[in-house]
Amino acid sequence: MSTPITPPPDEKDWTWTLDRVCPDCGFDPSAIAPGDIAAAVAQATRPWQAVLLRPDVRERPAPTTWSALEYGAHVRDVCRVFLGRVDAMLTQDDPHFDNWDQDQAALDGRYWEQEPATVAAQIDAASAPLSARYAGVPDDAWSRPGLRSNGSSFTVATLGTYLVHDLVHHLWDVRA
Repeated sequence: MSTPITPPPDEKDWTWTLDRVCPDCGFDPSAIAPGDIAAAVAQATRPWQAVLLRPDVRERPAPTTWSALEYGAHVRDVCRVFLGRVDAMLTQDDPHFDNWDQDQAALDGRYWEQEPATVAAQIDAASAPLSARYAGVPDDAWSRPGLRSNGSSFTVATLGTYLVHDLVHHLWDVRA
């Protein structure tokens, strides 16, 4: 398959989702306590097993909108990136996160060509240690800080809430 049309870059600063309900997916950050993040990660990644079995998994709903397969590959990579970030926050003082260009990652990884069953297995393999990492956060570590390359500051707790929104939102993107 040839390279599909590249969607316009998502240049929004989604950190507002830490403070208010997302008007698209309905995610309410106030409903997620730090101790709920591990279960929320597991709950928000589980549906991808069914999504990636859809017969139209490779079809884009519009030329510049990712297919369910592309979103699934992105979710897998989100889990991997966020595990690295939360690990850094729990083991380093004030880590700074390199920029992760999700659009470039999709192109470099050729998300549209990946095998849905493989991506489904990889989501499980990436989300399980992420969920476990959040399940094991000590009570005194939730406020440990980290800084994203654009200057956004997070704590272990707010990074987890931000992560859960991302996972929930992508289920909404594919109408799961």
